[in-house]
Amino acid sequence: MVTSFNVTMLRFANMKAYWFTFAFIAGNLLLPQLCHLTPYGGNVLLPIYFFTLVAAYKFGWQVGLATAIFSPLVNCAIFGMPSVVVLPFILIKSILLAVAAVLVAHNSKRLSVLHLLAVVLLYQVVGSVLESLILWDVWTGIVDFRLGISGMLIQVLGGYLVLKALAKL
Repeated sequence: MVTSFNVTMLRFANMKAYWFTFAFIAGNLLLPQLCHLTPYGGNVLLPIYFFTLVAAYKFGWQVGLATAIFSPLVNCAIFGMPSVVVLPFILIKSILLAVAAVLVAHNSKRLSVLHLLAVVLLYQVVGSVLESLILWDVWTGIVDFRLGISGMLIQVLGGYLVLKALAKL
């Protein structure tokens, strides 16, 4: 189902942008902690990306990029996850996700499962290629496609439901 969607471009001149950014970063701190209660929960469920998708798709590039950058950094500093070794790749994919979400939302002004699937596939494919090139290891570069398909589906379907609920804002 495709519905028209109002992207609310929040800028940091508006105090709401800070509150929403803080809320999305908090979500990206709490959700991974819950997912890490299960074995390989982070690698399988990819929780660090969920609220970045929502933030960027609904509130634009400033809230989206701030959430994309600060969520992994704060998680690493407080909880040690993601580890410093994989942090650069998480940051790359997180930033790619924010950019893809903003571009799709802004250009389509629509919300659908297919739009979100395009966002998730775009950031994952480009991120995996970059990771493979940087590491010179395709097998490691495609780890999200080997383990994280369920996490990608959660991003698409869960993201759709959350964005549908936020559509009235």
